[in-house]
Amino acid sequence: MGTCELCEREDVETTVHHLLPKEMGGTFGAKANLCIPCHKQIHALYTNAEIAARLTTIPELKLDAQLSSFIKWIRKQPSTKLMKIKKSNDRKRKR
Repeated sequence: MGTCELCEREDVETTVHHLLPKEMGGTFGAKANLCIPCHKQIHALYTNAEIAARLTTIPELKLDAQLSSFIKWIRKQPSTKLMKIKKSNDRKRKR
């Protein structure tokens, strides 16, 4: 259990998020500890190419329009609550 670096909720199960996706050369680069919902939401909204191009720091992630509304919502959720994260319609069309 730890603190999510994105939503800042405490006592949540965290996963390691590579700020630069591994497939784009970020295997040994900067990482962040994110709660599972935040981590899933990033990857549901954006491809690895999009993440690598403009979302490689916590401040960039926090300022992103789509993620900032999710962060505002998730902060109000109890740390024990796990929710389903669906891919956005925009992301589905890009495939």
